[in-house]
Amino acid sequence: MSVKSQKIAEEAYEQSNGRTNHHSLHEPLWLIILETITAAALVVFLVICIVHTIKRCKSKSKFAIHRMRTQTTKDLESISIDDGFLKNALVYSREELEQACEDFSNIIGSSANSKVYKGTIKDGSEIAVISLSVSASHWPSYLELGFQKEVENLAKLKHENISKLIGYCEENEPFSRMFVFEYASNGTLYEHLHYGDAGLLSWLRRMNIAIGVARGLRYLHTEVQPPFAISELNSNAVYLTEDFSPKLVDFERWNTIVSRSDNASGYLSNGSLFNGFLEPSETWDVDVKGNTYAFGVLLLELISGRSPNYKDRCSIVDWAKDFLQDPNKMRMLVDPEMKNVKIENLSVLCSVISLCTDPEPSKRPSMQILCAMLEDGVDASVDTVLRESSLAWTELVLPI
Repeated sequence: MSVKSQKIAEEAYEQSNGRTNHHSLHEPLWLIILETITAAALVVFLVICIVHTIKRCKSKSKFAIHRMRTQTTKDLESISIDDGFLKNALVYSREELEQACEDFSNIIGSSANSKVYKGTIKDGSEIAVISLSVSASHWPSYLELGFQKEVENLAKLKHENISKLIGYCEENEPFSRMFVFEYASNGTLYEHLHYGDAGLLSWLRRMNIAIGVARGLRYLHTEVQPPFAISELNSNAVYLTEDFSPKLVDFERWNTIVSRSDNASGYLSNGSLFNGFLEPSETWDVDVKGNTYAFGVLLLELISGRSPNYKDRCSIVDWAKDFLQDPNKMRMLVDPEMKNVKIENLSVLCSVISLCTDPEPSKRPSMQILCAMLEDGVDASVDTVLRESSLAWTELVLPI
């Protein structure tokens, strides 16, 4: 290449490079504005994200602190039972109950979480006192709320076949939490069937007990909202009055509540418990169906006099299944020493027992249906009692 051509090329390169630099130094105004707005928006977005993250962290920290305080604070003086719900429940002092229960020496039941005492108050009425086995240091506020809720729920129950809550005790010095129930003085159905004079439980009385228990369960399952299920329904939960009328009592209920509360997942930010502890939940339906099955077992125990766990730990339901569906074998279910057994009543009982003990819970009828079957199919009227009683007296008077 000649010197002249080289010089021309260099001049062209320098002119081109100069135009490029000049162009980069003088960008269009709209582009500069767009870049500035974009940068500002990005900064604002980042600031908002940072602020939101900080607030969430503070909120979680506050919730965790509040939850911890709720679990450990023992400020029970600030929590009181709403008297509006307890117009018919009396407040007893610890001293009153201690005197009534002979210095708490008359123990008729116990568990890991409670003890049951029998007592007599000043007016002569017999009572059963459930004393919770707790101390103030192991009584978090959620259990105090649970105790109050339970008093409220129990005070609402009003039925002739349900043991009535007549009062409660709530003192902090010394720490005391107690439920006070009316006491049916004739002992439990279990005691009469297995340790007492079973002869006192005539067929007619057993039919009245069956219907009375069914009515009590119908009330708890269908007339109380949410449905109220007996935690341990068996012959030990059936107390008898002097005229052998049954009264259902649930001395094990508090143990179930404590167990559920221990499994509860925590607290809401306002200090109230999640639905699993204080509010209705799907578990109630399971409990009700379990009560239905237990009622069928109870009927088998009532008519046979056998323990629910038959010899060699065989279930009474397994033992009875071959007799329930065969009319020719139904009589095998009845205690051999039982007299005046009415086969038509037994047939109705077998039908009810079969429905109650269906392996599929969803197929078990409501207590409303089962109770109606017993009321319509079993003759346990007062007239029948009088006729049977008159016949017995006639047989005693007539010469042999």
